[in-house]
Amino acid sequence: MNRRAVQLLLAVAGLVLIALGVAILVVPHAFFATNGIVLGSDPSLLSEIRAPGALLAGCGLLVLRGVVQRRQTRSSLYVAVFVYGAFGAARLLSIALDGIPATSLLWATGIELGVAILCASAAEHDTVLNDAEQARSAYCGDTERSAPSVA
Repeated sequence: MNRRAVQLLLAVAGLVLIALGVAILVVPHAFFATNGIVLGSDPSLLSEIRAPGALLAGCGLLVLRGVVQRRQTRSSLYVAVFVYGAFGAARLLSIALDGIPATSLLWATGIELGVAILCASAAEHDTVLNDAEQARSAYCGDTERSAPSVA
């Protein structure tokens, strides 16, 4: 996966996390109603719902950081792998323990696992490219250092 494709993947993954996180944080009733979930008005429940929304939005910002800062690309990919993979895996566990949820949540499961796999693949490819770049840089750097200086 080339740099542009990785940037696009991180941009989409990060923006989706931010959008979902902000929606959960700011309008949780409307957000969950799209899947037929009624939250009610219990302050403790709403606190427990809003807090992960803030976490998702924050993780989205970390993922976006890799779009603009090359040094952060790999760590941003790993954040995306962890967040999307954890959500996808938790949904699979929920299916096994609780049964089949709404169709939209089944789609979410597939998308989350797909994004996690894409980001893991990109992170592995990024590792290989970074290792090659570091080796080339070290080689070029040693060559330049060994060249005689002209006064």
